[in-house]
Amino acid sequence: MPEDVMSQPLRLSGIVEESIVDGPGLRYVLFTQGCPHRCRGCHNPQTHSLEGGFLFTTKAALEQFDGNPLLAGVTLSGGEPFLQAAPLCAVAQGVHERGKTVVTYTGYTFETLQEMAVHDPWITRLLDLTDLLIDGPYVEELRDMELRFRGSSNQRLLDRSERKRLVAGLPVFTT
Repeated sequence: MPEDVMSQPLRLSGIVEESIVDGPGLRYVLFTQGCPHRCRGCHNPQTHSLEGGFLFTTKAALEQFDGNPLLAGVTLSGGEPFLQAAPLCAVAQGVHERGKTVVTYTGYTFETLQEMAVHDPWITRLLDLTDLLIDGPYVEELRDMELRFRGSSNQRLLDRSERKRLVAGLPVFTT
């Protein structure tokens, strides 16, 4: 990972050091700041502004992550993580180097991200480093509280890795 990427700050809305609802296992969750989707009924509306939140380094995120050996991995949520793909790649790569998993939530569809990646190779890299992608905007009319790790039925769980153990027992679409 280039040093300039490692030193790029993340703009975050918040951090949850232990979560059991943002992906499989015990997760360290980074809530990114800034979201173009502004979904009606969003449960994180404070993340919409591009200027809000606070700055945090990838190094600090990985140090905090290392403080809990029980963590299964990191979850990148938002806001919209793909607005900060480059520095999040540094976090995701560090998590993989530790033998842990990466879950990424996005309001974009996987297909839209592929189109966007033509102009931003960091999007491709973050997709490659993501083990489980939850894609699609939250649609209030399709809200379903029975869905695991999703808020509305249009959102998909996309297994991006060959590590099927990550999503054992979940309905998964492969890409």
